[in-house]
Amino acid sequence: MNKLFFLIPLFLCNFYNVLGQVSLSREAGGRGMDSLKSKPEVAKVEDYLIIGFERDTTYLDTTLSIQKEYKFNYLRKDEFGLIPFSNIGQTYNSLKHDFKKNRSMPLFGARAKHFNYMEKEDINYFHVPTPLTELFYKTAFQQGQLVDAFFTINTSKQFNFSIAYKGLRSLGKYQHILTSTGNFRFTTNYHTKNKRYQARAHIVMQDILNEENGGLTDEDVAIFESGDPEFINRAVFSPNFEDAENMLEGKRFYLDHHYNLLKASDSLSNNLSIGQIISFEDKYYQFNQAKRNDFFGAAFLNTNMNDKVTLEDFSNRFFVNYKNETLGELQFNADYNNYNYGYDAVAVIDGVRIPNRLKGSVFGIGGSYQNQIGGFNLNGEFGLNLSGDFNGNFLDLNASYQLTSDIQVLARLNSNSKLPNFNMLLYQSDYLNYNWDHSTSFKNIQTQNLAFQVNSSRIATAEIEYTTINNHAYFNKDVNGNVKPIQAGGTLNYLKLKIAKEFRFGKFALDNTVMYQNVVDGEGILNVPQIITRNTIYFSDHLFKKALFLQTGFTFNYFTEYNMDGYDPLLGEFYTQNQTKIGDFPRLDFFINAKVRQTRIFFKAEHFNSAFTGYNYFSAPNNPYRDFSIRFGIVWNFFL
Repeated sequence: MNKLFFLIPLFLCNFYNVLGQVSLSREAGGRGMDSLKSKPEVAKVEDYLIIGFERDTTYLDTTLSIQKEYKFNYLRKDEFGLIPFSNIGQTYNSLKHDFKKNRSMPLFGARAKHFNYMEKEDINYFHVPTPLTELFYKTAFQQGQLVDAFFTINTSKQFNFSIAYKGLRSLGKYQHILTSTGNFRFTTNYHTKNKRYQARAHIVMQDILNEENGGLTDEDVAIFESGDPEFINRAVFSPNFEDAENMLEGKRFYLDHHYNLLKASDSLSNNLSIGQIISFEDKYYQFNQAKRNDFFGAAFLNTNMNDKVTLEDFSNRFFVNYKNETLGELQFNADYNNYNYGYDAVAVIDGVRIPNRLKGSVFGIGGSYQNQIGGFNLNGEFGLNLSGDFNGNFLDLNASYQLTSDIQVLARLNSNSKLPNFNMLLYQSDYLNYNWDHSTSFKNIQTQNLAFQVNSSRIATAEIEYTTINNHAYFNKDVNGNVKPIQAGGTLNYLKLKIAKEFRFGKFALDNTVMYQNVVDGEGILNVPQIITRNTIYFSDHLFKKALFLQTGFTFNYFTEYNMDGYDPLLGEFYTQNQTKIGDFPRLDFFINAKVRQTRIFFKAEHFNSAFTGYNYFSAPNNPYRDFSIRFGIVWNFFL
């Protein structure tokens, strides 16, 4: 995918609106101008609305805060609980796990490749009084850059569209770890003037390419940890191989529309609507290697290793929604899902036939409920597969209560039953050890998740979460050192406790996030560090007669030593290992951020302690974490 091709429309849209802004009607929140001769009212930043997947609405935030510092990264999300690999655009190792799931179907494999893969829940829709552009830029490693360009406009009060592209290319400091990724998004939303018909849709096309080198050899790991000055230039290391790459690519077309059967004048308290959500996603994962390598074992061929798996996923939902001021909002769904996962040919190994495809349809029902009763806010959702090859169900119940103006209490119960991911059920490869069929032998993974949370800006934010898992499926190395999917037979119990609090002392602040984790009856199956902590002390103030807002400080990241998951580049997956302990190394960052008008400028010295606290830092076994580096970037909003 040519990244420049998708950036051109963004700049053309901006050029068009600069030329045409004289005649643009600036409408937001019911305000605007009656004619070209009338004086338009100035739009406020609160008028630039962002509508999430659950139809929750926020507005554009152009402030500079410590949370913006945490989110100024490749994912544009808070990375607490994740540790990136050495090059931007590579995968992340998870220091914590989330087992809250609202789905009854297996997921596509190569989960280590999906951190930057935008699901339908990650796509936002917009309503803006004037054209809005946002440009994001951040430096990469050695050669390359990260850019995210976004543009949206309302052509009328009823119709909005947005177009965006995030592109990355980074060479990296080690041999053969170049990354090249692209995320193209187009969204639109529309409603009739009486708002009886409403629709929103998006098109997303994504490609995530990584050169893979298998990490450092065991001999080079010892040299890395010694801090030998001859190897400070990381390109000197010879990795396990330099002829492999993997690619995840996907396209999705999504439409969500509904029609209100009752006008607002028909009833002041009732609303009945019917609607449809239709989605088609076509994706594939591919691993290529020029010649066979002992790292993965024996193979059918000695050259031109090429593994490719595809998934065509079509879903169609019809729903009826009823709203009442007293009863709340109730929805009932009828779901149809058609899937086609697999390979081009059947494989036979030692007389065992490995099929090439999992194909079928699933019919299901579901529903949701939402209401506010007194001080309680209640919402829930369920789904159940009625027929088809895959059994599955989920139930998600949430309740919150506002104790005081500062204290909010939340509770959640989530239950889920579904089969393991597709690549655990069926996999084929040119490497003999990476062929299996568990489509009839693996059972549904059953999880029950119970969580309580207390939010208070004055006291703290605290959350406790307890999860039980039956038939947990995971990747592990067998006695011969081959990575295979395994399903545990017993019950695994997983506890998380997270506390976050910021203390302010005038113009100084100390922001703290600490997580405690413990796995019971799951030793060697689900490995997590016991303690994860992030602590930031920083100074912030307005300077130059409030023309500039400055924010500067230090961030400390740390997690305790544990058997960290290993990374398999052929599968694009992490696997459980119990031989190598990693952790117990501090990561210190120094940052200077500034805001001038609508521009936020970020400067960071990452992991500046790397040279004097020991070279024992890794993101996975044989995969070192990042050395000290200086990076900078900007986020710039244009309001036309």
